[in-house]
Amino acid sequence: MIRVLVADDQAAVRAGLVLILSAAPGIEVVGEAADGERAVALARELRPDVVLMDVRMPRLDGVSAAREVSGFADVLVLTTFDLDEYVFGALRAGAAGFLLKDVDADRLVEAVRTVAAGDGVIAPRVTRRLIGAFAARRPDPAARPDPRALAALTPRERQVFACLGQGLTNGQIAERLAMAETTTKTHVSRILAKLGLRSRVQAAILAQEAAADGFSPPIAHSGPSGGE
Repeated sequence: MIRVLVADDQAAVRAGLVLILSAAPGIEVVGEAADGERAVALARELRPDVVLMDVRMPRLDGVSAAREVSGFADVLVLTTFDLDEYVFGALRAGAAGFLLKDVDADRLVEAVRTVAAGDGVIAPRVTRRLIGAFAARRPDPAARPDPRALAALTPRERQVFACLGQGLTNGQIAERLAMAETTTKTHVSRILAKLGLRSRVQAAILAQEAAADGFSPPIAHSGPSGGE
C-alpha cells in the first residue's frame, strides 16, 4: 500500500486530489495539509511514502517544505505554475517529480506510483524546458561533479549512475544491466548517499554533467556480474 500525504492550501483542490487517490487501488491517503508547515509536521509524524506538494502555500512554500521532507519521503510537486523558478527550485530541493495541475487523474495516479517505486517523473513540457536550459547554460566549475565522490562509486554503481543520466527507470536499468529491480533500487540509494544527493532527478543531472566532463562507466555485460 502506497501511503500519501496531500498538501494544498485550496480546500476544493485538496479534496479532489484526495478523492482521486483514495479511489486508486493500492493507494491510501494518510493525511492532508493546508500549508507548508503543517505538511512538514505531518510528514514527520506519519512518514508517508509520497508527499503530493503544492508550491504556493501559506506559512511555508512548497519548495521549502520539499527541502525539509525529501530526506525521508518522496516529494511529488503539483502546481498550476510551470515557472522555471519553481521547477528548478523543486528539483534542487530534492523533489522526485514535478507535475502541473492540468494533469488528468490517470496520469496523476501513475505518477504517484512511479515516484513511490523510486523513479522520477516530470511533466513533458517542463522536461523540454529543463533539457533546453541544461543545454544552453554555461559551464560552472563550482557545480561540476566532485571527482573524489565519483571515484568512491563501485564499478556497478558507475554503470547505474550513467543510466540515471540517460533518464532510465529502475526497471529499464535492471533490464540493461541484467540484475533485479530491487538491486537497482539499492544501488540508486547508495549512489545518492555517496554523492550527497536528495533525489534521482538530481543524480540524473549530475550524471549528465559528469558525462560532459568525460566520465565513462565500465562496459555493461549482458549477463550478471559481480559488484551488485
